[in-house]
Amino acid sequence: MAEASVFSGNLVVIGFGSIARATLALLLQQRTVLLRNITVIAPELDKPQWFNKHGIVFIEASLDEDNHEALLDRYVDPGDFLLNLSVDVSSLALITYAARTGALYLDTCIEPWAGGYTDQSLSAAQRTNYAFRQQMLELRKRLGKGPTAVVAHGANPGLISHLLKAALMRLAGELKHPVPMTDGQVHWARLATDMQIKVIHIAEHDTQRSRLPKKTGEFVNTWSVDGFISEGGQCAELALGTHERQRPRGAHAHRLGTKNALYLDRSSATLPVKTWTPVAGSCLGLMITHHETSSLADLLTLRKHGAVMYRPTLYYAYRCCDDALLSINEWLGNNGAAPRSKRVMGDDVISGGVDALGILLVGHQHNAYWFGSMLSVDQARALLPFNTATSLQVAAGVFAGMAWAVRHPDRGIVEAEDMDFTSVLEDALPYLGDMVAQQTDWRPTGPSGTHDDLEQPWQFAHFTLE
Repeated sequence: MAEASVFSGNLVVIGFGSIARATLALLLQQRTVLLRNITVIAPELDKPQWFNKHGIVFIEASLDEDNHEALLDRYVDPGDFLLNLSVDVSSLALITYAARTGALYLDTCIEPWAGGYTDQSLSAAQRTNYAFRQQMLELRKRLGKGPTAVVAHGANPGLISHLLKAALMRLAGELKHPVPMTDGQVHWARLATDMQIKVIHIAEHDTQRSRLPKKTGEFVNTWSVDGFISEGGQCAELALGTHERQRPRGAHAHRLGTKNALYLDRSSATLPVKTWTPVAGSCLGLMITHHETSSLADLLTLRKHGAVMYRPTLYYAYRCCDDALLSINEWLGNNGAAPRSKRVMGDDVISGGVDALGILLVGHQHNAYWFGSMLSVDQARALLPFNTATSLQVAAGVFAGMAWAVRHPDRGIVEAEDMDFTSVLEDALPYLGDMVAQQTDWRPTGPSGTHDDLEQPWQFAHFTLE
């Protein structure tokens, strides 16, 4: 692991869902970040007995726009760590509070207040992850330097950006390609363009299964049900590469910021895309919108005199577990009506399933190359209680991000792309199972059933069913 971190403050956790339980179990059994006291604030405190035995204090309360400052003032002091693992609690509000209080901060996505994803007074563009990220970047400018606030740092977004950098370095080594440096730092966009990478998938395949059959009207998932519904209902988003001949149908550009991503006039849960992972080879995932689509596009865009010279096509291709796929399809069929019941899989997950989360680099000399974490539910359970493969990958990202913040406590707002990928991965690797690197000759077929044409390979249209 990276060097031990000295932290003498308290930890205040917002939320007590599956990811909070997984993260707390991890934090209680490691010695890299030393915590004095832990307080959990959540509207529902289901089965906290195991955590009570470890001295965790539970406060049953809901944070909202009106009460969050007064409520947090009771528990957060300068030098503490505010960990936001909730839904329906504004990340920007908590970041602002932490900066003013002098507390460190981390979240796993940029979350709005309740209703922010579906507020019809806002345009579709204003409810995209691109727009939420732009609000965060504006806040970063206003706040400047101060207590470190690590934004969007779970498995993905978060660890996946560090895995991308590691994948690029591994591929450069295999291709014997020199690594361009600028001011002592790797020039990631130059490296990607020099290796002729056309497409990058955050490619995930979850094969975990429950011993409890999904019921009609029940939404089942291996992580937050509310989080998946929120993402699935947002517009699909992608960064469009400079090699592409045309925009996807229904794609729109943003008017503000670096304009590195497009949003489509359809929800992300309705757009299947072809991808590849080592689990079963080719599969059909959903192009679920994510923060890293825009943050990684910024990292990998090469400009000259302001003009974009290179950018890969980049998006998240998620083959969720079977029960979650059935659930999202049922939810779509019911026109987005709230499910009758919700279940996050835990102890009911049977042995043998895995969550493969990694980066698929496409279009280079070796055709396609996947690098990432292959974590089985059996490995996750052997490491820590209250975990599935999915929850432990997220908890690993949370822990590694916290450790980085403790070692760098005065950086202001940072994203994964701003952090040293080697030290973050060093902290996370013990919890990620098998790290797999695999080359593949796989190529998607276009609508006609043929592979990419030789003159214009790797077009986005070939990865869709349209």
